[in-house]
Amino acid sequence: METTVIKDKVEEVLDTLRPFLNADGGDVELVSIENHTVSLRLLGACSNCSMSNMTMKAGIEEGIKKAIPEIQHVVAID
Repeated sequence: METTVIKDKVEEVLDTLRPFLNADGGDVELVSIENHTVSLRLLGACSNCSMSNMTMKAGIEEGIKKAIPEIQHVVAID
């Protein structure tokens, strides 16, 4: 799949999750997509929340991998 198509699909998934993050004062930003790995940055309250790892793995990563099987890894960067 072409990178721009994957990027658009990742943004679509993130847009479905943003209302939940925004409700807690947070957000998420797509940083890059390289070698089947999506790099994201958690923003606002999500950047230093004790549950951010759970949010990343159980929510964001699961949603992206389900929608885009080509993606093998989702990582959070500072």
